[in-house]
Amino acid sequence: MNSFIYLASQSPRRRQLLEQLGVSYQLLLPDDDEDAEALEQVLPNEAPAVYVQRVTQLKLDAALQRLHRRSLPAAPVLCSDTTVALGRVILGKPAEAADAAAMLAQLAGRTHRVLTAVAVGLGSQREQVLSRSQVRFAPMGADEIEAYVGTGEPMGKAGAYGVQGRAAAFIAHISGTYSGIMGLPLYETAQLLRRFQVRVEA
Repeated sequence: MNSFIYLASQSPRRRQLLEQLGVSYQLLLPDDDEDAEALEQVLPNEAPAVYVQRVTQLKLDAALQRLHRRSLPAAPVLCSDTTVALGRVILGKPAEAADAAAMLAQLAGRTHRVLTAVAVGLGSQREQVLSRSQVRFAPMGADEIEAYVGTGEPMGKAGAYGVQGRAAAFIAHISGTYSGIMGLPLYETAQLLRRFQVRVEA
């Protein structure tokens, strides 16, 4: 059994979800000279499901190189990426408040998809899973959007909202997995980690 994993993610939500599974982890974050944001560039005409899986594999590549470069003990490395898609349009992390407001205006009163890919690697073994969920937002007025953006919660989040935060007041329906929308689908992640002989206490 592997007693711990490396989590190559800066997301506090992913840490919280791993702790919910009882999985011991150590953070494996990018060095200052790594351009982590560059990995998330969307290619022309790229489908959302293809995009999120490709980015997750790039993150895993970078994390495994980081592990080797730092001469750290071997253990499974987990990476994940979440994207929000309205049709074929990928809604990434907003660059500023106006960008967040524009995204939320597009999502208001409509159903969108949330895709989260999870990849684990150890030595030559690599496996990946993809979680698909649907979220329907209630209609939102401009004043509601402005107030929500003013909380700062949309920044740094795909689609400009956090399902576990204040945005929950606008979410009328969810089909899929709540934890996947948060950023780490627990069922799929637990199954994946068990294939790498990681103890899951859930």
